[in-house]
Amino acid sequence: MKKIIIPLVVVIIIAAAAFYFFKGGSSSVNAPTDVPTNTTPATPVVVEDKTKTVIGKSVDGREIVAYHYGNVEGADTSASTMATSSTSSDADNVDLLFVGGIHGGYEWNTSLVAYELMSYLEKTPGIIPQNVRVTVIPVLNPDGLNEVLAVPFVPSTTGFKAADVSSSQEKQIAGRFNANEVDLNRNFDCDWQTEGKWQNKTVSGGSAAFSESESLAIKNYVEANEPDAVVVWYSAVGGVFASSCHNGVSTETRTLTNTFAKSSGYKAYESFNFYEITGDMVNWLAKKEIPAISVLLTNHTDTEWTKNKAGIEAVLKHYSK
Repeated sequence: MKKIIIPLVVVIIIAAAAFYFFKGGSSSVNAPTDVPTNTTPATPVVVEDKTKTVIGKSVDGREIVAYHYGNVEGADTSASTMATSSTSSDADNVDLLFVGGIHGGYEWNTSLVAYELMSYLEKTPGIIPQNVRVTVIPVLNPDGLNEVLAVPFVPSTTGFKAADVSSSQEKQIAGRFNANEVDLNRNFDCDWQTEGKWQNKTVSGGSAAFSESESLAIKNYVEANEPDAVVVWYSAVGGVFASSCHNGVSTETRTLTNTFAKSSGYKAYESFNFYEITGDMVNWLAKKEIPAISVLLTNHTDTEWTKNKAGIEAVLKHYSK
């Protein structure tokens, strides 16, 4: 009897161990496909290297790219870090953000001036103080810009040529909006409304604040990186406009406004009050207590690089330590 029982017990033990291994011990490797194994949301910022970040994609799938210059080696640009804190590991470092092309093909010269800044920084890197990191997003609305170009827009450091821009007013007006026909500068969370104003026209502000992939992309980037100051180009009035969201113009925003205006020769304004603006990007930045200014070029074709170069250099000097 013992000769029978002992082998039987051994077989039972082996069978139990095998059952545990395949059903229990391996469950973490072969989890059921309908049960999530990681509930942490993926970071919206995709980091390629220390000099370029794809911050998101447009409605039609075009990449929105941020280019980095200056103190990039001192920045921690890992995806996990960018999702939770500033890229700069040193509190003394300054992160400046310049943005063009929020109105795509209607204000294509705002993208060109951003590309001129990129070219200038590549050719004269010594102009950037050691404690400063400059980020340039030249085209926030690539679908709108693509509307007016003779060749498809592809993100690059060289940008596009003014000669490739259509002179059709109909195309340029259509290019102001994204592929959902939303005015991106009416889609941010300061006085947001489903309908906004553009001069005497009614435009779409989207179904909700940050409903559009482009505005959401820069929201995620700003919240992950917490820039110390932001300059956004628009056209066409000719002036530097401070930002606020019912909390008054901050001291640093006023200093930033006057610094750029004095050196560039543009007139400084406390606010944009030519007509009511809702869902504006720079006012949302002010709501987040980030100093931000709108630099409005004088017309829709010139970059006025000499004026803007002087303003940029003054801002870099202001933040140097």
